[in-house]
Amino acid sequence: MNTFEHTLFLLKMRGPQTAQQLAALLDITSMGARRQLEAGQEKGLLLFEDVADKVGRPSRRWQLSEAGHARFPDRHADLTLELIAQVKTLFGEAGLDKLIAARERSSEAAYRKLIDGDSTLLQRVNLLAVARDGEGYMANAEVQDDGSVLLVENHCPICAAATACQNFCRSELAIFQRVLGDDCTVERSEHLLDGGRRCVYKIVPVGS
Repeated sequence: MNTFEHTLFLLKMRGPQTAQQLAALLDITSMGARRQLEAGQEKGLLLFEDVADKVGRPSRRWQLSEAGHARFPDRHADLTLELIAQVKTLFGEAGLDKLIAARERSSEAAYRKLIDGDSTLLQRVNLLAVARDGEGYMANAEVQDDGSVLLVENHCPICAAATACQNFCRSELAIFQRVLGDDCTVERSEHLLDGGRRCVYKIVPVGS
């Protein structure tokens, strides 16, 4: 991965960053980071916002544009949307519900093969994150100070399908709850389809 592609990747994974923050992450000079960012802006992949800090002058935060986000894989969005439309036409909403249910069963079975029910909650979430990362969700698990664990998904490879039919997202939330077990609760705290930068699921141990 070259420096420019690494810059785009970091902005996808971490959200808006200053040139100084990116320079530290890339281990290059601030001037070098600015050159990468300006190149991205010229290509229409990046944009910035000047954010007023409490003291001092505003800081410039760089982020991916819509075209920048589109650089990451979406699992053939146009074909997906066409297939969803065809299923609705041929089989109606009931047929689409059956398709989603079949996908749900398949995904749940695959996750259960990877996740040991006797492992700790953190281990289970980590294994689920690894599985989701392998599917293109750029996922990771983050432990919080209150004992909860976040499943963070920085990309949605089925975003087009989820936008066309939000039952795909509701299905995933139900899968996570069943796979992770009865000793925790799972709730979505950030959602791409609601304007968020990413999807985040908060997993809280029961009784905490």
